[in-house]
Amino acid sequence: MARVPRKAATTLQLRLYVAGHAPNSLHAIASLTALCEAHFPLAHDLEVVDMLDHPDRALADGVIVTPTLVKLRPLPVQRIVGGLGDTARVLQTLGGK
Repeated sequence: MARVPRKAATTLQLRLYVAGHAPNSLHAIASLTALCEAHFPLAHDLEVVDMLDHPDRALADGVIVTPTLVKLRPLPVQRIVGGLGDTARVLQTLGGK
């Protein structure tokens, strides 16, 4: 489990579920990290949860497919299941421009 903490002005809280070091997991982490740095550089908190290490966390959030991105804050909670390569769709879900 890795966490990228940001300053107190954090407004966007994200949790990304991945499965180990699979290519789609690594791609999702890289894509989301780049997107957040470009569009929410000081206003995001990204937690990466490896389902192989923490299956209980995934079960508690109802995650069965990876990658799955859960936007926790601001409300409403939203999910994106699958690849995060469609930047426009991800930004729309996260409330970005």
